[in-house]
Amino acid sequence: MNQTEKANAFRALHAGTSAWVIANPWDGASARILAGSGFKALTTSSGAAAAARGRRDGRLTRDEVLDHCRLIVDATDLPVAADLENGFGSAPAAAAETIGLAAAAGLVGGSIEDSTGRPEEPLFSIGEATERIAAAAEAAHATPCGFVLTARAENYLHGRTDLDDTIVRLQAYERAGADVLFAPGLPDLESVRTVCAAVSKPVNFMVGIRGRSFSIAELERAGIRRISLATSLYRAAMTGLLEAIQEIQADGTFGYVNNSLTTKELVEFLKP
Repeated sequence: MNQTEKANAFRALHAGTSAWVIANPWDGASARILAGSGFKALTTSSGAAAAARGRRDGRLTRDEVLDHCRLIVDATDLPVAADLENGFGSAPAAAAETIGLAAAAGLVGGSIEDSTGRPEEPLFSIGEATERIAAAAEAAHATPCGFVLTARAENYLHGRTDLDDTIVRLQAYERAGADVLFAPGLPDLESVRTVCAAVSKPVNFMVGIRGRSFSIAELERAGIRRISLATSLYRAAMTGLLEAIQEIQADGTFGYVNNSLTTKELVEFLKP
C-alpha cells in the first residue's frame, strides 16, 4: 500500500464497532514480529523509543523521534502512527509543524498531548491546549494522505484525578478537529465508560499500568475502539532479558535458551 492507502486503512480500523489493538514496537525487529503476528497497525511509544536509545521518556529530540519513526515505517508495510509527545514546542505552530514532518516521514497518524514538560506546570491550560490541537488537526487534515490525529488529555498521568476536567478537555479537542481521543491512566472501567459516553469520536485506551489494564472484551463493552500497549511489550521483553541475566549470574545455567526463539524462527520474521 502507498501512504494514502495505509491512512485509509488506518482510518477504517477506527470506524468499526469492535475494539482492536494497535501494537507498539521499539525497533525494526519488533515491528516485523508484530506485523508477522497479525496486528493491523503499529504505533510508536515515546517511552520505548527513548529506552531503546538508553534514555528516559521525553528525552529525545524531534529529529531523533522522526528518525525512529522512519525506522519503524521502513520495517513494515502496515500503517504506522506515532507518539509525538506534545509536538515539541509550546506554540500551536510547533504542533502543526510536527504533524507535517510526521506525515513526510511516512506516518499515517500520531498523537499530540496537552502536557507541557514543565514539572511546575505540567499541563497547558484548556484554552492553550485546544489551540494546539486545532492547529495540529488543520495540519493533519491538509496532508495528502489524510493523517489521523489523536488528542491526549494527560491529567491522570500527572496526578490530576479530575474526570470532569478530563472530559471537558477531550470534548474541546473533539470540537477542535481531533479524530481520536485519549486519556491515558484512567483508573477503572466506570471512568472509561463515562469518557466514551461523553464524546462521539473513537477513544483509545492505554494498556500498561498495573491494576488498570483491562481485557479487550471489558474495554469494548465500555465503548473503547482502540487499545494501545505503550511500553508494556518493551518492558515484557526487558523482563525476559533480566530473567536470563539473573539465571546466568545466580545459577550459572542457560535454561532461558530453551524458551527462546531460535535464530531460524527469528529470521523468518525479518526482511531478507
